Amino acid sequence: MKALDLAIEMRNSPPKAMKCLLEEFCRVNGYPSRRRSLVDDARFETIVVKQTKPTVLDEARTKANEDPSLEDTVAQAEEQQPQADDLPYKSEETESNDNQDEINDAGVTEEEVVLQNAASESPEAEKELVRAAVVVHLRGGMGSLGRILKAVEIYHGTVGVMFDVLIKVDMARSNLLQLIRSLRQTASFGSVSLLAENNVNVKAPWFPSHASELDNCNHLMTKYEPDLDMNHPGFADQVYRARRKEIAEIAFGYKYGDPIPHINYTETENKTWSAVFIRVKELMTKHACSEYVTVFKKLEEEKIFVVERIPQLQEMSDFLRMNTGFTLRPAAGLLAAWDFLASLAFRIFQSTQYVRHINSPYHTPEPDCIHELLGHMPLLVDPSFAQFSREIGLASLDASDEEIEKLSTVYWFTVEFGLCKENNEIKAYGASLLSAYGELLHAISEKPVHRAFDPTSTAVQSYQDQEYQTIYYVAESFEDAMEKFRRWVSTMSRPFEVRLSPHTERVEVLDSVDKLETLVSQLNTEIRHLTNAIAKLRQPFC
Repeated sequence: MKALDLAIEMRNSPPKAMKCLLEEFCRVNGYPSRRRSLVDDARFETIVVKQTKPTVLDEARTKANEDPSLEDTVAQAEEQQPQADDLPYKSEETESNDNQDEINDAGVTEEEVVLQNAASESPEAEKELVRAAVVVHLRGGMGSLGRILKAVEIYHGTVGVMFDVLIKVDMARSNLLQLIRSLRQTASFGSVSLLAENNVNVKAPWFPSHASELDNCNHLMTKYEPDLDMNHPGFADQVYRARRKEIAEIAFGYKYGDPIPHINYTETENKTWSAVFIRVKELMTKHACSEYVTVFKKLEEEKIFVVERIPQLQEMSDFLRMNTGFTLRPAAGLLAAWDFLASLAFRIFQSTQYVRHINSPYHTPEPDCIHELLGHMPLLVDPSFAQFSREIGLASLDASDEEIEKLSTVYWFTVEFGLCKENNEIKAYGASLLSAYGELLHAISEKPVHRAFDPTSTAVQSYQDQEYQTIYYVAESFEDAMEKFRRWVSTMSRPFEVRLSPHTERVEVLDSVDKLETLVSQLNTEIRHLTNAIAKLRQPFC
């Protein structure tokens, strides 16, 4: 069957028949159906349909000349064709170049074909609202952006994200004042602010700007110390207390850049680890979130998680660095909230190296290395959660005492004791649950109160830290918890924003227009890489 004959027959064929004709064309021309490309089919259909458009209109006009009653039919057919005024994104160059039009029509992606198929299922499916991301190369610079937004409006779409735009202009002072007044009178804009070129005068208290300065952030909370707390499981065990002091001194001597000290764990300590490890592995498939289960298995494959021995912090730190850029730093005990949260800003997790008492393997009121390794480490290997943890750390820098307390509370009910929904089931992602057999079963039972996670109310919820929790917060999903946290953090009172520079690994205060320009330039470079990657993915494989 010739391509021309096929095109003529397809013109009058219903969709199912058209598909059969395409398959016949592929078979005759040496393209077995099992190797057919959905994109190639779509391109072929697009070319054929484009060729038939003028013919359909000509036929309608001819019939109208013969029968005046058909004039409305011609008008309706012409109305269905997009008009030049309705397509602000179409340049004059492409309007005058039919060959270029054919190339554009032929560049149908598989995503567009899937969208077309879904829209053709029913009238309801055709009109159903969907959310999509569209990448458009702007030939005319930012001036073309208005055309894109106009096109979205013409086709009854809405851009659902609100943006603040930084605009740099060169303009006379008098004209600049008139521009600002004019923009403020425009209903489309929420607010218009003029920024000074020089630095904002921010008198901020000290906070670490580099990971090396964490050497000064090792203030410990004195509660739960086996030497001080009579309720501690190891209070009456002199051997255990001496061991704790030994490991604490090793952590106090650690400085930035040092290798993490190797701990020769005793048979009793490894036995405690084995007991908890076995129970966690038994329960995680049913009760842990999928991200945790995936990484746990990966750590087993790497022989970092084995039942016989406690992993060393250095081998775990190396594994974290390769996957998410996080590293570990030994801590002597329970750190003050300000110090612990600040370390997260530098992708550093401060981890204890001592082990809980053998008499209380399934629950501990304080962090120990079993809690850190089995509870926190798997999720820090997950890129999304690692980024979430870093954002918590950045939010804590220069936060007020009241905000630090709120951040700590949200951290408590999420990273430590968080629950989320997964396939209509409640799963745990909190480290204190995943590393404590007793509390995990308590959390998913009907005994405690389960509330929907909302950072605003969660941040002021009181809690106790010696027994099982009475209240747990359940997020709609793992991602939902992180997104709600980000929105909540944006309302904090800090008068400036900070970021961790990927080049200098220092925290930068974004307190001037010059610094914002530098950041925008770096982001433009990343966006260029993203655009290139998208373009290469669109290219057919040879």
